[in-house]
Amino acid sequence: MISSASRPYIDASVPVLREHGLAITTTFYRSMFDAHPELKNLFNMGNQASGVQQQSLASAVFAYAANIGNAAALGPVVSRIVHKHAAVGIRADHYPIVGHHLLGAIKTVLGDAATEPLLKAWEEAYTSLARLLIDAEAKMYEQAGVQPGETRAMRVTEVARESDKVVSIRFVPLDGGALPPFKAGQYLSVAVDFNDGRRQLRQYSLSDAPGKDSLRISVKREDGGAHPAGAVSTWLHDNVHVGDVLNVIHPFGDFLPDTESNEPVVLLSAGVGITPMVSALNRIAMVNPQRRVIFAHAARNPAQHAHQADIAAAKARMPHLHVVTFYEETETEGALKGKMELARLPSWPRTETDVYLCGPLPFMQAQWNALLAAGAPAGRLHREVFGPDLLDNLL
Repeated sequence: MISSASRPYIDASVPVLREHGLAITTTFYRSMFDAHPELKNLFNMGNQASGVQQQSLASAVFAYAANIGNAAALGPVVSRIVHKHAAVGIRADHYPIVGHHLLGAIKTVLGDAATEPLLKAWEEAYTSLARLLIDAEAKMYEQAGVQPGETRAMRVTEVARESDKVVSIRFVPLDGGALPPFKAGQYLSVAVDFNDGRRQLRQYSLSDAPGKDSLRISVKREDGGAHPAGAVSTWLHDNVHVGDVLNVIHPFGDFLPDTESNEPVVLLSAGVGITPMVSALNRIAMVNPQRRVIFAHAARNPAQHAHQADIAAAKARMPHLHVVTFYEETETEGALKGKMELARLPSWPRTETDVYLCGPLPFMQAQWNALLAAGAPAGRLHREVFGPDLLDNLL
């Protein structure tokens, strides 16, 4: 992705970025938002306030430098970035702005250590990656038939409580047109305009199967008080009613559980990570109810276990569906007490079966490591991460 002349400078940056990465990204965001406050509408300002996004970007820049010659490592991450960018409407003209402030932050933080050859090397590396993403995103917008950031008005037809902290919101196009196509596992962005003039976008997994006559998302209330981390979820819980109109961006996302084949499949989730798994489960129940599926979910207790009605409906239709439920805090009939453990799940051919994971990072890390130790190939393991992850916020 970069010339042989620039490569040594990028390689030499790795230990520097490990030490100064957070200072660079904090300076970058402050500089960019001061010069372009309108870009705050594209960024999760709750993650900005908590410092999560700055830390994520620091990890991203470090990972990019460390893997710049490793196409196999960067390829899947680039795909994830492209979908995330399309979901918030990133445009080609945003990239020069980000590049200018990122290079400026490197120069500010490193001072005399940011030599001209080093800055030129990073400019080349950034430009190369930017071109790759711009081209991929342009193709994605074209395939979806939408313009960057284009929203569509949706009329809410149902608001249902799924658990103590999760409500599902079902909606249809206000214009009466066809639903946007999507695949199980994908998400869409909901735009919320606050009374103080702020506009924020949040991504929510579609929680029902493709092929229905409406779309459904499920939203966990993230109580943060004065902290803005849960601003959008709280607003949706408190303000959305049947008949209201929400503006959403076309569905995107590259977490795509296999719902169409006859092969056995394993779906493992925790917390609100159940939402894309229920979409996949409902799709399989529609197209192949005889398929063997292991559906395991972990929650703190029954009151925080969302989409129980969907699971019960799937069990009634699917004779080879194995449902395993773990409640960390409660001993309940029909559920296992404690955290999810691989040894307590039904067996399956480890080397021949795809496993899909979604939930809090500690949960996925624990399951991922256990699966690898049990002989599951990494190529058979797939995960969806809610929130910043590695290179998500590089551009």
